[in-house]
Amino acid sequence: MTPSKKKALETPSDNTAREESHRMGLGLAPSVMLAAVAVLVVMGIAVGFLSRTKAAAELQQATAATAIATVDVVYPTTGAPTDDLVLPGTTQAFTDAPIFARTNGYVKSWHADLGTRVKKGQVLAEIETPEVDQQLHQARADLHTAQANLRQAAITADRWQALVKTNAVSKQETDQAVNTLQAMKATVDSHASNVRRLEELQGFQKMYAPFDGVITARNTDIGALINAGASTPGQALFHLAAIHILRVFVAVPQRYAHAVRPGATASLTLDEFPGHTFSGTIARTSNAIDPASRTLLVEVEVENRNGPLLPGAYVRVHLTLLQAVNAVTVPANTLLFRSEGLRVGVVRNGRAELVPVTIGRDYGSSVEVMSGLQPTDPVIVNPSDSLISGTNVHVHAPPAQDAAR
Repeated sequence: MTPSKKKALETPSDNTAREESHRMGLGLAPSVMLAAVAVLVVMGIAVGFLSRTKAAAELQQATAATAIATVDVVYPTTGAPTDDLVLPGTTQAFTDAPIFARTNGYVKSWHADLGTRVKKGQVLAEIETPEVDQQLHQARADLHTAQANLRQAAITADRWQALVKTNAVSKQETDQAVNTLQAMKATVDSHASNVRRLEELQGFQKMYAPFDGVITARNTDIGALINAGASTPGQALFHLAAIHILRVFVAVPQRYAHAVRPGATASLTLDEFPGHTFSGTIARTSNAIDPASRTLLVEVEVENRNGPLLPGAYVRVHLTLLQAVNAVTVPANTLLFRSEGLRVGVVRNGRAELVPVTIGRDYGSSVEVMSGLQPTDPVIVNPSDSLISGTNVHVHAPPAQDAAR
């Protein structure tokens, strides 16, 4: 059907309906569009609000998680009970004495030099004493004079005592003769004592070794003036040390004081004797704790018959404890030095706790903890100086299981 024919067939009523429908479509379209736009705007605002709320919650959660410190932990290392304690010490001669001259004079000769091993009674040096010799001659002469006077007084007293029996002399004169005899006896004794004193001084012309040992110093030479006066400080001519037995004094920490007893074995090691050990015995202790160092002074005696050890040498003393002491070991970088004392951080229930500890021996990279820790305590490594008890912490997984030794 052609358009002209189709138009011809349309009635006036059909045209009227079409016009009404067109007018209604033009009136409803703007309102529907506005409603749709409004819905879209509201949905966009809601979506943006929800996304911002979610982002804020996620940021807050991430910030809270970041605020919890993440730490590494180690567990204290346990071992066998401590039965060996290593402490520094210095060897000393069993007997060490300076040898002084006891008389005035000049050194005539010496017979022992530095490093000489001498026996008890061996002559070390000889001293010329001209003044003492002359004093001794004079004292002997005075003694002879006093002895002669004593003999004369004895003869006189005997005669007067015989005569008084016949009343040929008075009792007074007899008593005077007897008293004179007693005075002469006292004078003889005085001069005899003076002679013995000078003979003793003359006997000091030779200096003898008072015990077996080695000469560690010679401070004189031939011709040196010797002044042994009481008002003048003397100078030691020799220094003698007995080194067949050496003493070693060590300071044992108070923690181990109860475990050290006289009679226990000890051993010494020296850097100059690698792989060699010298045996010794604990001879005695001071039986008192030094309040300054909180240590017990212990003396160890070591046999040194062949003389390999020298007095004054630095040694490491290994003490075998009679009573074992239990302890744990932690790395040195777990310690916190606070004004209230030494502390370590321990993780318990997700929180850090500062625990006071008492340390024993220091091994350098690790230390021995005597009290305050258990083998099951997770100890924080490299704790922050600002760490306080109650701080929330997160432990790295898996935690380190081996403490530095």
